[in-house]
Amino acid sequence: MAGEGEKAHNAPPQINPYGRVDEEVAAVAQRDARRRKRIKCFAYIAAFVVFQAAVILIFGLTIMKFRTPRLRVRSAAFDGAFTVVESGATPSFEMRMVAELGVRNANFGRYKYQNGTVEFYYGATKVGEAFIPRATAKARSTRKFNVTVDLSSAGVPVGELTSQFGSTPGVIPLTSRGTVRGKVEIMRIMKKNKSANMDCTMQIDVQSRQLRSFSCR
Repeated sequence: MAGEGEKAHNAPPQINPYGRVDEEVAAVAQRDARRRKRIKCFAYIAAFVVFQAAVILIFGLTIMKFRTPRLRVRSAAFDGAFTVVESGATPSFEMRMVAELGVRNANFGRYKYQNGTVEFYYGATKVGEAFIPRATAKARSTRKFNVTVDLSSAGVPVGELTSQFGSTPGVIPLTSRGTVRGKVEIMRIMKKNKSANMDCTMQIDVQSRQLRSFSCR
């Protein structure tokens, strides 16, 4: 009996044949979890990089893009002398016009421009000129200002006036051309020289003393 008890006491412990399998399964599960976590982390990083690239692209195509400012005649009124002779041997016109001009700046930075001029033509003959003082057009805005110009047909050939008043009485067609040169500054870092040009057509209605039919390119 004693021998049998001693043998039972010295017998090797029972080994669970599935213990090692459970450990291996747990290790594989941990590795898979870590791998999924790394993949998710890389996916987040890639998404962030794509988002940043999209933001930079949009920023470059909109805010950082340089646009050409525009110089336009917005409206006009006639002050003081207004003399128009449509009939007779020597048709003519003499008048003072106060025109509202505008420098439209579509950039996300200010546009500082220098002195300039705007000229008014009847056909190919210059009939008036106005001075444009230097100034600054703020970002995404239009700087408006008035100029006074004396319009005179003194240099226009009589034949042109006779033909005009004969075909379209009561209307004086004009064109205006002008340029201001300056510099666009975005975020006070990026700068580029830009010119704002004017090329407009219009008509003076003699009876109502108003400017009509504006068209600018």
